[in-house]
Order: sequence, then C-alpha cells, then structure tokens
Amino acid sequence: MPNRPKVAFIGTGGTISSLGTDSLDILDYTATGIRLTADAILDRVPEVRLIAEVVAVPFRAVASPAIGFTEWRDLVWLCERLVQQHPDLAGIVIGHGTATLEETAYAMSLTLTVACPVVLVGSQRPISALSSDAGLNLVAALRTAAAPASRERGVLVVLNDEIHAARDVTKTSVARLQTFRTPDFGVLGQVDGASVRYYRRSERRHAPGTPFDIRGCAALPRVDVTYAYADADGTAVRAFVAAGARGIVSAGLAPGMTPPGEADALEEAVSAGVIVVQSTRAGSGVVPLTTRLAERGILSADNLTPQKARILLALALTVTRKPAAIAEIFATY
Repeated sequence: MPNRPKVAFIGTGGTISSLGTDSLDILDYTATGIRLTADAILDRVPEVRLIAEVVAVPFRAVASPAIGFTEWRDLVWLCERLVQQHPDLAGIVIGHGTATLEETAYAMSLTLTVACPVVLVGSQRPISALSSDAGLNLVAALRTAAAPASRERGVLVVLNDEIHAARDVTKTSVARLQTFRTPDFGVLGQVDGASVRYYRRSERRHAPGTPFDIRGCAALPRVDVTYAYADADGTAVRAFVAAGARGIVSAGLAPGMTPPGEADALEEAVSAGVIVVQSTRAGSGVVPLTTRLAERGILSADNLTPQKARILLALALTVTRKPAAIAEIFATY
C-alpha cells in the first residue's frame, strides 16, 4: 500500500512472542520454550502491513527476566544503526516481555542517541492464546511510533490502547490486561483505532542529549535495592556493601522510612562512601527529603520506584560521585 510510514520492529522475546501448548494456555506457556522471531510475529499479525511498512529486525529472543544492561546497551546501538540505515524511518517498536519492560524503557529513555520515536510493547497473553492482546497491542504500538506527535516525548510504553511515559509507568498486576499504570499522573494519551491522541507531556528530561552514554560501557556501577519490612536489621545492606555496591536504593516504608537496624546500616554505607537513595515500596508518591534523611546523607528518589531509581543512580554514577550532583540528577530526570 502506498504512503505507509516505515517502522522498524525489534523482537526481544517475551509473552508477545510466545506460543503455548494450545489456545487456552495463558499461564504456563513458557514451558514450551517457543519464542517467535520478529518476522514470525509479524506473519501472525498480517494487519500490521496495512498501517506501516514494517522492517523486521532480528535480536536475541529471551525471557524478560534475563534482560539487563547488556541488552539495553545493544538496543541503543541497534536503534542508532537503524536510523543510519533507514533515513526515512518514522519510528521503532521493541517487543518485550512485561516483567522488566518498564526498566528497559526507562534505561533507554535515558541513554538513546536518536530522536526517532521508540515504543516498547508487550502483551499479557501469548500470541497463541484465545483473545490474546498481542496483536492489537502491536498495531497500537506501530501506530504510536509512526505518529509525528510521538517525537520528543522520550521512550513510550504502549499496551491496552494506552500510551505511557517510560519514566512513570509500572506493572501493577500479574495477569490483568490493564496491568501497566502510571499511578501519580495517568496516561500520556490513548490509541483509539487509527487515532493516536496525546493529552499531556512529561516534564522530566530524557534522551537524546542526556549525559549518560552507555555505548562504550562494559557494565554499569553496581547498585542494589534493599526492601524494608518490619524488623529488617540491615543484613542485606551490609552484604551489598561487602559485595562492592557503589550505590544502594532503599525501598523503604512509606513515606520513605526504614526500621532502626536498617537505618543504621544505611548510615554506615554512606560513611563508607556508598551513595544511598531513599525510595519507597508504596509504588507512588514523592519521598520528601526530611531532616532525618539529610542528616544521614541519604538522597531522595523523588517519585521513582525502587527499580527505576536503581537505573538512574547507576547511570548517575557513570558521570559523578558527588551527592549534590546526583541529587540534581534525580530532580531532573
């Protein structure tokens, strides 16, 4: 069909690529070990070719729990090459498992070197399932990536006809289709049929143009997450410090507190030169920089979830170890 926008589709695996034993297998489908490549996914959703000239891009197909820094770096490289190879590229869609989709999206939103819209998409049901959401999610993601209004918004996440900012979205349910939510602020926009509509814009900075260049990095500085609970005594904190952590994110009790034993261990970590950032296990809301935190030398994660605060802290540590500069980074991105 003429005048279709060109969109690249990178398949990294995940539920959106998975085949279960039959159409009713919506929970134990990973047991088959079958994950389709990008071109095979497109073949199962032929409608995508009605809306875009889709370029299938090979990548390793893995379960999303196995995706981390190496894949983030390689995807940044790959997006860069695609834009160079296809000057007429309207956008890029990355198929991804939902378990770590929000982390990949945020990491790429901080490290991409291209202005081309990049959209991450997944599904809650395998592509082989009865009433799978994989096909329509993919169509919505392609439409979003191709829309001119999607430029300069950072990396986007599209599922369930909703468009989310990579920084703010999180997975909130194991199996429900509406699992991806932005608790504090809501969606950026929606995809209704062929219409891609935006209603707000994220104010936090994002790539391209950030100071975080991971293309030449072999690894990120080690940053670990500790989870607060009643009677937590700091054992995990001390173990992470002993393992060489350069940063620790505390998933504290709301609004950003820890039991006394863990608080002492975090203060010891700061004294040892480890950067400690206080987040919360609540899932939403800003951690206030209280007198108690400031006196202990602990920084605020703003409203980032612990898993996203870990990413930003690790990237911040590639450019500075000064607490004041890192605090400014958390207020900016």
